Amino acid sequence: MDETATGEEATSRTEGFRNQRLCVVPRPQVETALAQPGTRRLLVTDAGYFPAAAGHRRVRQRGAAETIVMLCVAGSGTVLLGDAAHPLTPGACIVIPARQPHEYVATRDDPWTIWWMHVRGTDVAELTGPLLGIPRPLTRLRSIEGVAALFDELVGLLERRLSPVQLVAAAGVAWRLLTRIVADSILPADGSPLERAMRFLEARVDSNIPVAELAAMVGLSPSHLSALFRRATGGGPGAFHTSLKMTRARSLLDTTSSSVSEIAAAVGYADPLYFSRHFRRVHGMNPTQYRATHKG
Repeated sequence: MDETATGEEATSRTEGFRNQRLCVVPRPQVETALAQPGTRRLLVTDAGYFPAAAGHRRVRQRGAAETIVMLCVAGSGTVLLGDAAHPLTPGACIVIPARQPHEYVATRDDPWTIWWMHVRGTDVAELTGPLLGIPRPLTRLRSIEGVAALFDELVGLLERRLSPVQLVAAAGVAWRLLTRIVADSILPADGSPLERAMRFLEARVDSNIPVAELAAMVGLSPSHLSALFRRATGGGPGAFHTSLKMTRARSLLDTTSSSVSEIAAAVGYADPLYFSRHFRRVHGMNPTQYRATHKG
């Protein structure tokens, strides 16, 4: 069922959806929580699950007071933000900023199944903005199971009770959920060229692998592979391999009595002095100083 909005907000369906889950925090409680240390930075005000939501449509001409996060796990629909139409299909997650006019509607023949939440707080814009270079509002996730499980946990918390401590717990889950969305949209899918390249380098911390050789092995050009690495890790294949070498070197320094020369060789450095200089650039101290540092 379609409907044209004539006021600030309109919806095409007033009854619920079969097996839906819906939690709304009373607005006076929201205002109180936004003044409290545990929830002023991030507060979930509404959350829910709408399965096979036939007829679901919402129009907010002035936007919502909260930022809205929606995850599609089945079916499809469309989210309109300004002049841009964003198709929401399984594995897609969209963020609608607070006060952003918008409209969304489930596909008539294959209505979406969505998890969603509304959030407020001082850190929401940062957590839902372009973290780590991920463009928003729409992202595609590598795997939706983990994110859906966090939504399920979040809704379960709010279904039980709406005490201040439950809101703090819900804020913690929402924080994990938002950062998980960012990480999952960056991490490579199992079996993808980037994931295979990473696995190859992880298995060869004692070697030095040219980028061209690595790219040929996974069927990509060196420039394309380097771009994928930069998006996922912030640096190229060489920087990623170096980080693996440094991780292994730290482990050997912490857990063995091997000499610096032996450790250098174990992580692919023929020259112990070059290894020590490289280690100092990364850690701000040489390997011997690092080994002597108290940890834990």
